[in-house]
Amino acid sequence: MKYFLIVSLAFLTCTFSAHSANVDTVNVFSAGMNKNIKAVVIKPDTYSEKESFPVLYLLHGYSDSYDGWVTKVPSIKDLSDLYNIIVICPDGGFNSWYWDSPVDSAYQYETFVVKELIDWVDGNLKTIPSREGRAITGLSMGGHGGLYLAFRNQDVFGVCGSMSGGVDIRPFPNNWGMSNYLGVQSENPENWNEYTVMGLLHLLTPNRLKIIIDCGTEDFFYEVNERLHKELLYRNIPHDYISRPGGHTWEYWTNAIKYQMLYFNEYFKSE
Repeated sequence: MKYFLIVSLAFLTCTFSAHSANVDTVNVFSAGMNKNIKAVVIKPDTYSEKESFPVLYLLHGYSDSYDGWVTKVPSIKDLSDLYNIIVICPDGGFNSWYWDSPVDSAYQYETFVVKELIDWVDGNLKTIPSREGRAITGLSMGGHGGLYLAFRNQDVFGVCGSMSGGVDIRPFPNNWGMSNYLGVQSENPENWNEYTVMGLLHLLTPNRLKIIIDCGTEDFFYEVNERLHKELLYRNIPHDYISRPGGHTWEYWTNAIKYQMLYFNEYFKSE
């Protein structure tokens, strides 16, 4: 499948027409956190009330915000047009890792994305309101979020991905303020096992969830992605795994999102 993606991308036109996707910023109220949370909504140029569209939930990384993707990778609008996919980029906070924190009730980002945001999107846009019409992915912290939320909510998402994702947080106990939301690792090891992608593989069964993982060989998350790939192989969980030269950079993610949206489009077409 990896080679199919590469060959298929080679046949795509190298230049897009002028941006015609519609981009809005909306406020979605989170009852769980008692506040409005911003999200970018990208609707393809073909969007109309006469047809239902699949949706990609695209998550940002640590210290970024809801507009990170559309600002730094403006070609995401072209990809929305190309594949007729609605793209939703929610704000995941400075360092939420998209958890419902077990130690801080003010951080309920799993509930926000999986319940509150999806309810708003399906209630306000012409979507396919089922797992067959939903994808989720992201970069870095958002790559963790894409797999973490999908693995835990397979009734909500049919396909998921990760780009340079922090798919195993346990080797990084002192990084990115994670201990503020999970507790100190040495004192709360159960949280660090249960709130990491690598701790959720027992939830997977073959062919239930479509999975694509992408990480550059110079990325500081490369080793944890390699371990995830090998563990999925060991458990006979089908997935696509892409690694190529590159680091933890927007240049890498600008390329990676092309592969992932092609993969999601193939899933939506098959369903």
